Formats: sequence, structure tokens, C-alpha cells
Amino acid sequence: MTLLLGLDIGTSGAKALLCDTNGQILATATAEYPLSTPQPLWSEQNPADWWHGAQQALREVIARAAVDPARIAGLGLTGQMHGAVFLDEQQQVIRPALLWNDQRTAAECAEITRRVGADRLIAVAGNPALTGFQAPKILWLRNHEPQHYARLAQVLLPKDYIRLRLTGIAASDASDAAGTLLLDLRSRTWSSEILDALSIPRQWLPHVYEGPAVTGALLPEVAAAIGLPAGLPVVAGGGDNAAAAVGTGIVRAGVVSSSIGTSGVLFAHADSIALDPAGRLHTFCHAVPGQYHLMAVTLAAGGSFRWLRDTLRSAGGTDLSYDTLVTQAAQVPPGAEGLIFLPYLSGERTPHLDPLARGAFIGLTARHGIGHMVRAVMEGVVYSLRDGLEIMHGLGLSFSQIRATGGGGTSAFWRQMQADVYGTEVAILAAEEGPAYGAALLAGVGTGHFASVGAAVDTAVVVTSTTSPDTKRQTQYDQAYGVYRDAYGVLRDLMHRLG
Repeated sequence: MTLLLGLDIGTSGAKALLCDTNGQILATATAEYPLSTPQPLWSEQNPADWWHGAQQALREVIARAAVDPARIAGLGLTGQMHGAVFLDEQQQVIRPALLWNDQRTAAECAEITRRVGADRLIAVAGNPALTGFQAPKILWLRNHEPQHYARLAQVLLPKDYIRLRLTGIAASDASDAAGTLLLDLRSRTWSSEILDALSIPRQWLPHVYEGPAVTGALLPEVAAAIGLPAGLPVVAGGGDNAAAAVGTGIVRAGVVSSSIGTSGVLFAHADSIALDPAGRLHTFCHAVPGQYHLMAVTLAAGGSFRWLRDTLRSAGGTDLSYDTLVTQAAQVPPGAEGLIFLPYLSGERTPHLDPLARGAFIGLTARHGIGHMVRAVMEGVVYSLRDGLEIMHGLGLSFSQIRATGGGGTSAFWRQMQADVYGTEVAILAAEEGPAYGAALLAGVGTGHFASVGAAVDTAVVVTSTTSPDTKRQTQYDQAYGVYRDAYGVLRDLMHRLG
């Protein structure tokens, strides 16, 4: 049977995945690499580490699967979004790459907003100027490292630097390019208006393709070093969230994914552009040709749960595994008997766009114990994701099913809580392998083994179980959510004074 490869250039490591055209996963392999924080708020990586990790992961996944590489039909790429790889005329890396979570560019974001206009940014690029995006990183290089900026000849996203090393071709895809703040969402190509306003030459940026499009072929010397067929087609792929959405079947209207990892992401497919005028949601191109997606982000979702567990452990708690804490939370009624938690431990993205937002327990009494606190934290995380869902509803999107992934999908307790808070059926899937799986499916579309992205999903993505909301608990959560939703507005000024 024909095989498909997916490669994810993540923040902590490169992951390669090999599957067949039925979607059956044969093997995965991961190669880790370091993250550098040379100054507070800075986050950098050496692109050479990505390249070494990518080669290692690809070699290892083939060895683990013990298959003939000649059966592999195509390679799809995905990876961390928003990063900036700066190259000179010889396509040599000028300095370490600035990553998605780098926060040094606040002044440049203000400059972009001033030059382009806040309303025009959202109308053209779908988003306000945020520190994580690529565009402010280019301006930061101009403003702070003019000696490096003078050498600049090309700017690539992380996965697209690996594409350059694999194929010799500079290219990107619409979903990842949409996260630069330089793409016109409607034309799905670079915005002359924004580029001109920021004095960024168009020739620095790669050609933009749709997700399943073949962008090049594996160079003979690279193929020989890795153990893959020379000339192997390499498809455009997608940014990590868009590729993960392909792998979970979020490629049609009416289905949403709710991912609770360290951060939380609510991802919705849209057949056409749906812009939030206030910029509280991200609107990006999808990896599905001609389609779009909306994304709400909670910065400290599972991270809030981990913080509570680690804090309790450091205070001398024993046997405080996640399972133990969830068991205690399950003994507490919905609403945690009047205890509310705001999960803004790292500031907040959706809906507040406020780096100075702070976490808080509200309503503590002598009755409340560890179980109440755990339940309040879990509920607060789900309420924060519901904030994004409410904005999506306000933009006219409707949903019949939410697919839970990450820690929120593996926990039956958290799945039921999500169903009750969202008021929508929650489903889990047979395989949840993240962005690399979606990238492999896109490779299958690009090489003609699936007629479309929808056809690939219909073949490979299987729902294994669903959880329906409980009407009584839903009513209780609606009341508690009303308090949660009002709390930020009441506390905002105090949070900023403390910050």
C-alpha cells in the first residue's frame, strides 16, 4: 500500500509520522532540540537544530516502520507558526530565529498599527498586530540589529526553512502565511498595502500555495542522506493548528475542535471569511484550499491545572497526580459551590488581548477545599474556551459537534464538563497524532491519492465516542459562566495596578 509522510517542526522537537492511505499510522519518531531565552521575553531557536532534528526524525520513522521507502508517495510539512528565519543572499541564516512566543516586539506592534491602521489590519490580514506574529519581528530586526537587517534577503517561516533545505525552493502555504500579518486573506497572497506601509520588499517573501499543492521535490543529496526516494514530492502543508485540524477532521462547517494542552485552542472551520471586528479571535486561511478558520486561544489552560498541582505538591502534598486531583474534583458539585477561577496566569489572548490580566480565585470561603479549587480551575479553563465559542456564535457560526483533543480529550470528566459548559456534543477520535498526521493527509491529497482534503478526512478520521450535555448541569454552568464572564471587567483595573 502507498505510504505518506508528515513532518512537524514543533517548538520542542521535530516529529515525523508515517501512515498509509487508509489513515493507519505505522510509526512516529521525534527528535528534540533546545529553546533559547537570551533575555527576558525573548524566545529563539537555531534553524540548524530544526534541520538536524528533521533529518533524524525522518530517518528514525522509516527505520521504526521497517518499510521500503520507495512506497512513500509524498511528504507534507507543518510546524510552529509566526516565527522568523532571516536569510542573506546566499540563503545562510543571519541570526537565531525569533519564535511565536517571543514578546520583544511591543513597540513594533504599535508601529505597525500606526502605519497600517488598526481597522485596516483586521480587514486585510484578519488580526491585530500581536507580538507573536512575523511582521513585527522584521521591524524589530530593522530597529535593533541594523547590521543584520542590512544583509537580509529572505524571510521564511520555520517549516518553510526546512522546505528550503529539503527541496532548494522557497515556498509557503496560505494557512501559515496568514500568521505573518502580511497576507491578504481574500486574495491569499501577500498584501501590497501592508508591505508598502511597512517598507518590506515583496521579494523577501516566498510564493504562497494552497495546503495540498506540491511545492517541490526532494533533492538527490538530501534524499540519499535521509534514506528517502530522490524526487519525492513535498507539499505545502499548513501551520500547526491548521494541519492538526485536518488530522481531526475540522474541514467542514459545523464541527469545532477544543484542544486543552498547556494552552487551550478552540478551532472552527469557516467556508468564507468571518472577521471579529475587535480582533479577539484569530482569522486565518485554512490548509483546505479556499477555506478559512477562526481560532480562540487561552494562554494557560492545562497550564493552570499544572500550576495548581505543582503548587500543592510544593506545599507538601503527597499522591497529587492529575487523576487523584480529578477524583477529588468529581466529588464537588458543578459550580464548585460558588468558587470561580480566572485562568489568566500568563495574561490572556481571547477575548481580552491583555498581557496584564491576572489569575484569581473568586468566592473563597472556609468550606472550600482542594477538590473545590481543582474543579474551579478546570471549570475556569472551559469557561475561557466558551468565551471564544460565544464570539464565534456572534459571528454567525453554528456547531453540532466539538471534538476534544489534548488532555481535555483523554479525561472523561473533562469531556463531560466541556459538553455541559458548551451545551454541545463532545466527541473523541480513534487517532489523535497532531499536526504531523494532518500534514501526511495533505501529502496524500497533493499526490492524488485522495480526491480532496474532505475525502482524506472521510477515509482517515474516525469518531470513536461522543458525550452529550446534561440539561441540569448545563443550566448550572450557564449561571456560573455569567459570573465568570463579568469578573474580568470588574477586576481589570486592579489587575493592571498589580501588574
